[in-house]
Amino acid sequence: MVSPIFLVYFMAFLMLGVPVLFALGLSPIITFVQNDQILFINMLYQRLYSGLDNFLLLALPFFMLAGECMSSGGITPRIISFAQARVQHLRGGLGHVVILTSTLFGALTGSAVAATSAIGNMLIPEMTKYKYDRSYSAALTAAATILGNIIPPSGLMLLYAFVMNTSVAAMFIAGIVPGIIFCAGLMLVNRVQIKKYPQVETLPRATKLDRRKSLQLAILPLLTPVIILGGIYGGIFTPTEAAAVAVAYAIFLSVYVIKVTNLKATYALFTKVAVNAATVLIIVAAASGFASAISFSGISQTVTDFFLSITSDPLMLFFIINIFLFIVGMFLDAGPAILIFGPIIAPIMINAGVDPVHFGVVMCVNLSIGLATPPMGLVLFVASGVSGEPLQKISKAIIPFLIIEFLIIFLISFLPDLVIGLPKLLGVM
Repeated sequence: MVSPIFLVYFMAFLMLGVPVLFALGLSPIITFVQNDQILFINMLYQRLYSGLDNFLLLALPFFMLAGECMSSGGITPRIISFAQARVQHLRGGLGHVVILTSTLFGALTGSAVAATSAIGNMLIPEMTKYKYDRSYSAALTAAATILGNIIPPSGLMLLYAFVMNTSVAAMFIAGIVPGIIFCAGLMLVNRVQIKKYPQVETLPRATKLDRRKSLQLAILPLLTPVIILGGIYGGIFTPTEAAAVAVAYAIFLSVYVIKVTNLKATYALFTKVAVNAATVLIIVAAASGFASAISFSGISQTVTDFFLSITSDPLMLFFIINIFLFIVGMFLDAGPAILIFGPIIAPIMINAGVDPVHFGVVMCVNLSIGLATPPMGLVLFVASGVSGEPLQKISKAIIPFLIIEFLIIFLISFLPDLVIGLPKLLGVM
């Protein structure tokens, strides 16, 4: 039996600012050495390798590369133009543009951080031009761009499918309706909040010609999620193959259709993505070893007993675990949190009668909100860097958006058909 003291070391490392990778790797090793359990260190090395020895994980760097190709290939302005032509004339129109663009951009990149940088750099200065408060603009951008982790294809949902051995197609399709609900909820809050800023200028309604032209420019990029989900759902290719197809399609659009880049510049993206993907995948490996230490320590059973001692009612369990995940997301990045807590918490919910796909989507959505939550929200830091606004002002302005997002979490938790209804309808689960 492994001593659970390694969890104390892990939390101590995080509070001291040690990178998550080293905290995951060092905490069990120190415990094994202290307890003279050297054989467990050999087990840890084996798990580091086996944690990456999975064909599904290849989809992660491919989706990251597709997103980079889309971001640098001149596609972002087309998506923004498409969104502007549809909602810019509404009160708080540019705020709606940010939300709609984030929703569409999420379907192309699957990355909240990439969306914050790309959309924020283009739309926050535009919002400032039309007298939007700059901290409000940054907060809205941070709150909206977490949709990149919810709208399929989602890297977080891919990680959950890997950890819990669930259907990637079911996870992706299950994220569509929650993503749309999030989009509508944020637009509602923006519509209400914008009343606090009477100086904001409203843009004129786009002409039919402008709407038609923006659709023509955006239609090919917007086909990306259709190709990915349609190919997976139709059994034409696996999720990993779908990610590779997405890369080929993104390069084709960027180089040969939009023509704002070339193959040489695209090749440079491969190096950038290789480094970023290696960072993510080595954390996956470390988290696999950490999860093994958890299984040998008996912590999973202890946690299960603890939650079941509070209540065995599935709805109350969902409520308590959502609060727990929200707190975790405030301090730990969503990817490592799924890798660490997924194997511990998901079985509790599954044993309580909750569908694993349903819980997986809720878990991914909940932890994604942590990206926009102080004190460790990565998206908040990116929004602050892009806008030049202090983190404290953005954190205050984002509160109304976080409230609606948290309420939506409970909505999709207690109404499972909002999540798994579409996958069941399409026959993928």
